[in-house]
Amino acid sequence: MNAPTKFDGLEVGYDVPALPGMDESDIQTPCLILDLDALERNITKMGEYARAHGMRHRVHGKMHKSVDVAKLQERLGGSCGVCCQKVSEAEVFARGGLKDVLVSNQVRDTAKIDRLARMPKLGARTICCVDDIANVADLSEAATRHGTQIECLVEIDCGAGRCGVTTTPAVVEIAKAIDAAPGLKFAGIQAYQGAMQHMDSYDDRKAKIAVAVAQVKDAVDTLKAEGMECDIVGGGGTGSYYFESTSGVYNELQCGSYAFMDADYGRILDRDGKRIDQGEWENALFILTSVMSRAKPGKAIVDAGLKAQSVDSGLPVIFGRDDVKYVKCSDEHGVVEDLGDVLKVNDKLRLVPGHCDPTCNVHDWYVGVRGGKVETLWPVSARGKAY
Repeated sequence: MNAPTKFDGLEVGYDVPALPGMDESDIQTPCLILDLDALERNITKMGEYARAHGMRHRVHGKMHKSVDVAKLQERLGGSCGVCCQKVSEAEVFARGGLKDVLVSNQVRDTAKIDRLARMPKLGARTICCVDDIANVADLSEAATRHGTQIECLVEIDCGAGRCGVTTTPAVVEIAKAIDAAPGLKFAGIQAYQGAMQHMDSYDDRKAKIAVAVAQVKDAVDTLKAEGMECDIVGGGGTGSYYFESTSGVYNELQCGSYAFMDADYGRILDRDGKRIDQGEWENALFILTSVMSRAKPGKAIVDAGLKAQSVDSGLPVIFGRDDVKYVKCSDEHGVVEDLGDVLKVNDKLRLVPGHCDPTCNVHDWYVGVRGGKVETLWPVSARGKAY
């Protein structure tokens, strides 16, 4: 090793996979590494895009679950806040110093509602989504009891087929109930079209979002006629942000995966028919893995298997190599096709995960690398916060 194995009470291999100053080749595997240069370019690019189009960008923290990454997005990208999916995630970001936190989901359980109502005491603007008028009274009671305010977005199901109401009258009914409830504030609309984000064709995505935009515009216009303004009309993901930002309806983007870029998102095509990971965004997140066995010809076994990644969106892709291919995995092992027998034991490979969100959730640390050297370590702050 070319750097100390201990720092500030942490020991490599026991507490952390690496320490600042180490060569990338000395990092313990399997672990997550971040190409800091690529990450910073992605964040800066999205921030500049949002500002140029008069949009706010509320970064999606469920993707990286990291206070450090969220703060980098705030500093370099000018993000207005963070959104996440669970109250426990939101608490981590609020305690970490993020001042504007949206739970872009419903909060219905009594204990979760109580925790949500206490979040403003951490110094964070606290927002959640509502799609059922019965939820309003529960949120109001908790906020009133704690002497806080919960802001609420009415969620519209604009194509994802999950949460959300489907008609403008339902939006108006819930919005009015929120507006009248003590301890609550009507803040606008949540309208994320998640079902089309990974459709390969740019034109197919555009057609899907056009339906959503029309639906959301009708709700916004009707609310305005009723004297109710929407501070937030939020949605937009890595596969669609250019549609929402030019719609004249949305004012807040919620992109997440653009910052890291995984293999599944990378496959979708831009308007010129080019993969978005070949120009629009760069791969910044990798699973670093090591060859642990060369016992059989044409095959290398690496130490990143199912426990190091999620394969719900497909197997990882080996970054920067076309002579070897990751073809199979089990709990602790990955099988790499190596027909030329070019790999050796302890060689390291960078894998682009199929799906970054659940992959990040199974790791404790991000190892930030620049120029082949470890620059920093960031904890996956909200790892396992699923409630």
